[in-house]
Amino acid sequence: MKTEEARKRALDLLRRAGIVVTPREAENMEVADLGLGDLERIGLQVIVYENNERYCAKELILFPRQFFPEHRHPPIDARNPGKQETFRCRFGEVYLYVPGGPAAQPKARVPAPYRDHVTVRHEVVLRPGDQYTLPPDTPHWFQAGDEGAVVSEFSSTSLDETDVFTDPSVRRVKKTR
Repeated sequence: MKTEEARKRALDLLRRAGIVVTPREAENMEVADLGLGDLERIGLQVIVYENNERYCAKELILFPRQFFPEHRHPPIDARNPGKQETFRCRFGEVYLYVPGGPAAQPKARVPAPYRDHVTVRHEVVLRPGDQYTLPPDTPHWFQAGDEGAVVSEFSSTSLDETDVFTDPSVRRVKKTR
């Protein structure tokens, strides 16, 4: 899938969620295919409203059943213990997985090539209005339900390039064009 097609699909999901974005935000939307070239199944689309030395606000847009792989936000230095983030579902369903007892019948369907790199299996289902906060350095992954999803992320400073992915083939490569 080409970047422009992904951006258009993501904008449609934002419209369905009732979220208005500016033309500049739409133009600067990140399409994160994670260097895998399998965007339909793995990755996400991101609009960053603000990211400074104190806080960050983003929209995460996921296509139907799109999976974002397991990762964590490790400590950076003595002043930065790693990103703490709150996910608030705005549209669709999101299946978030964190440490804890595994779900008996998980709702997520991890694509076969990526299953070996999923280690946390405690399921948190987020529907519109639900939110969940992750402490720094917590392994997690998520997948949209059948209609896709839009999730607002509120966090401490985001340094995506420092994220640690369980799958060594994942590359946090930013595409805005």
